[in-house]
Amino acid sequence: MARWANPFTLAGQLTRARQESARIRHESEEDFWALKDVSFEIRRGERVGIIGRNGAGKSTLLKILSRITEPTTGRVELRGRVASLLEVGTGFHPELTGRENIYLNGAILGMTRREIRLKFDEIVDFSEVEQFLDTPVKRYSSGMYVRLAFAVAAHLEPEILVVDEVLAVGDASFQRKCLGKMEDVADREGRTVLFVSHQMAAIQKLCQSCILMQSGSIRFTGNVMSSIETYLSADQDENQPGSLSAKPRKGNGKLFITGINLVSFTGSVADSAISGEDLVIELSFESKDGRPNDLSRVICSVQILDALGDSLFLTHNRMTGQPFDATSSKGALRVRISRLPLPAGDYSISYSLIKDGEFLDCISQAKRLKVEAGDFYGTGEIPPSSHGKFLVHADWTVAVV
Repeated sequence: MARWANPFTLAGQLTRARQESARIRHESEEDFWALKDVSFEIRRGERVGIIGRNGAGKSTLLKILSRITEPTTGRVELRGRVASLLEVGTGFHPELTGRENIYLNGAILGMTRREIRLKFDEIVDFSEVEQFLDTPVKRYSSGMYVRLAFAVAAHLEPEILVVDEVLAVGDASFQRKCLGKMEDVADREGRTVLFVSHQMAAIQKLCQSCILMQSGSIRFTGNVMSSIETYLSADQDENQPGSLSAKPRKGNGKLFITGINLVSFTGSVADSAISGEDLVIELSFESKDGRPNDLSRVICSVQILDALGDSLFLTHNRMTGQPFDATSSKGALRVRISRLPLPAGDYSISYSLIKDGEFLDCISQAKRLKVEAGDFYGTGEIPPSSHGKFLVHADWTVAVV
């Protein structure tokens, strides 16, 4: 005869096992605050960017503002309807067609069927998915999904438009179109836009102010360029070791750069450059095996990038017709940039070493370059950075009749 365990005893054993498991879990767990002590106010019609590294709390913040997630403590006060585009397919039913999802999203936003019908043609024209309008959206590509989702969110007249990094899924022309639309709805229609992106150029183009998030808290709030510079400089400081050994490099390493210095006009190492003054960049090098290396066929390039990572200019010794007529295992390569044509601001230096068409060494954004304001024109007039990315020499004359 089979013997059955006492069901109450077994239940008691399971309960004790669960309790022990829960106790171990509780002891090993600790609270993690995705957001903490975050407080700010955004006025009607403002276009605000939210930036920060991955894990800074940006998406969690948008989910709370969109009322997808409830805050553990604190409160959010919203005045007006919110349309959110947080990830591909948010608010869409995959089995419904594009046409049906337009009406579904409108209903979620509190629009009447008549109001949706009045905006329907504009939504379809903007999304450029007219020929697939009666196809279930589960068959859409991610790009088509985003096109239709953004068109719905932007055209159904929410007072607050919240957009996460999802726009990066679309192609470049559609991204430009979306940025223009967000700018338009804020300026002409007085709606508020919150925009999260890792594309600093897009933040700079669209937003009037910016919130920099770090480790679940607000690190900086202010104008866009100050926020971007704070974000990028903090990122560079965290990844700026005493040498270049920790940075990701490209090349076979037969000849490599060991350090980069800025040299002042007195010959000493400088912390920054001055607008309008000569800038000497010195790249110390060594050969991998310690043997003398023929430098005559080595091409060294130096590239200056702006705070957004866009290239401003690049120069190399072959371009200027100046080969390195030497053989050495160790030394320094220097380039002098006459009357540095950059306004005050934060930049970075990239370099590469190439020999016979093969990369020896290359690091992108290897060193931060800080440019201080200088009397570029020798007139006492200090050109502000808002005038453009470059300073140019110019002669003005007048012709009278």
